[in-house]
Amino acid sequence: MFRQLCCTAAALLLFATSAFAAPQITLKLGHIADPQNPYAQGAIKFADLVKEKTGGTVEIQVFPSSQLGNQRDLIEGLTFGTLDMTMTSTAVFGNFIPEMGAFDLPFIFRDIDHTYKVLDTIGMEVAKKGEARGIKTLGMMENGVRHMTNSRRPIKVPADMKGLKVRVMEQPVYIEMMKLLGASPTPMAFGEIYTALQKGVIDGQENPLAHIWTSRFFEVQKYVSLTGHTYSAEPLLISMIAWKKLSPDQQKAVEAAAAQSVVWQRDLCRGLERQYIDNINKSGKSTVNEDVDLKAFAAATRATWQIFAKQVKGGQELIDAIVNTK
Repeated sequence: MFRQLCCTAAALLLFATSAFAAPQITLKLGHIADPQNPYAQGAIKFADLVKEKTGGTVEIQVFPSSQLGNQRDLIEGLTFGTLDMTMTSTAVFGNFIPEMGAFDLPFIFRDIDHTYKVLDTIGMEVAKKGEARGIKTLGMMENGVRHMTNSRRPIKVPADMKGLKVRVMEQPVYIEMMKLLGASPTPMAFGEIYTALQKGVIDGQENPLAHIWTSRFFEVQKYVSLTGHTYSAEPLLISMIAWKKLSPDQQKAVEAAAAQSVVWQRDLCRGLERQYIDNINKSGKSTVNEDVDLKAFAAATRATWQIFAKQVKGGQELIDAIVNTK
């Protein structure tokens, strides 16, 4: 009887692990966010789910806070196979896949439901172009709606942007947008922003509230203005070199973990928005201005759509597809 029980237990164990009968694989995932940022927490959730769903045969080691480099470095690492995974903005990804820049066009999304529907369909389809360059997209987490901060004045209308020296990502959409608003765009790596603001090298920057709070930009910026000019997704990327090291069952498990963690992370990010506003106001170091003429900003920056359509092959068709998504 005892022998039968042992054999049964052994058989069950063999059945449970047979799908992942593969050697232990450890993958490194680097990103630029503070560990408390919602998408940094999304990375940890993803890592936990991968370990669970692969029966421990795949482990994701997460390196936050630009430990492995800036966003461009991280994406290049995927193409060379020197890094396994990263999470990065669609804007910086757009320097490798130009069509990705469409998702950062000012005011192109009607609301959050429209945003998610576009990203999970058109966005994922466009992202497939990265596979030819050695990059596979597993899903689109959320960085959030981006807002302006600066040390000189509240931003209520586009004219308030005139003359401000503002840090932007190294991406044509953001550079052209700042020019249209009368500001001076200053491309700069994320890890350099705080010191540049502190020393007055730049007047301001633009980022989602999660970055403004967790990276403590509010400490060195007097004004936070809810311009909501663009939405920033955070694609979860894996090197095709690393992807091909996984067995088919491991690949399915990793994709399932990505899908589940994307839903979890988006809910987390949205739920924290109001808290960030309240925290910044309570800090006494910065004031959040919610009185912004969004229609005026949309009108002032609309020309970026035409610029994108001319510069990127199929750009107008992509814009039309996004706008017409119901």
